[in-house]
Formats: sequence, C-alpha cells, structure tokens
Amino acid sequence: MNSITATSNTAATPVVRTRLRMTTRGRRVLATLAALPAVVALGVGILSGGGALASGDAGASAGSFDTVTVMPGESLWTIAQDIAPDSDPRDVIDEIVRLNALSSSAVDAGQSIAIPAAYSAQAGE
Repeated sequence: MNSITATSNTAATPVVRTRLRMTTRGRRVLATLAALPAVVALGVGILSGGGALASGDAGASAGSFDTVTVMPGESLWTIAQDIAPDSDPRDVIDEIVRLNALSSSAVDAGQSIAIPAAYSAQAGE
C-alpha cells in the first residue's frame, strides 16, 4: 500500500505573546484620530450656526400690516403702484418681499400677501 508518513524531528516551540506597547508617536496619532470627529463637528456647528440668529430685518411686528389677495394678471409692480402711487414701486416691492419673506418677486393669482400698514393708509386716502 501506498502511504506517506511525515515525521518531524523538531519540537514545537510555544509562541510567546508580548504585550502591545504604544510609542509616544502612536499615542498622539490615536488621540488625534479619536478627537478629529468632535473637532470637525464643532467647526461645522460654528460655521453654520450663524445663519440661525434672529434679526429685526426679517419681518414686521404683529398688527403692522394689512393683507391683499393677488388678482389674475397682477404683479407686485402693479400692486405697488396701486397701494403707493406717490412712492417708488421698487422700494414698495422691496418692503413687500421682506415682509412676506418671499424668495422672488413672483406672485400667483389668489395668493394672499401682507402689505405694510403705512401703504395701506395711503391707498385708503
């Protein structure tokens, strides 16, 4: 019969496990990597948190405006000319856009927009 027998004349030496030792440089690298996410999160929070501050420019106090419903074919320009014929329409449009926090000067028919009370009084005269 064919059989192969393998024998070893060397004795198995036990593997000696040494304790992991970190160098000073390794400790610094590990500490830096551990702190990096916190530092990045703090930086992002500081840089993006400024936009959340409240300011007085965003709107008006309660009761200082009237509302107007936009009719078909009207634009902010025609509304500004109707409510303040003696004022520059660009200034009136700017105040309406700021009061309503509009992203542009485009309005839709049926949309209700706030008009500053100072111009509402002029329109009634």
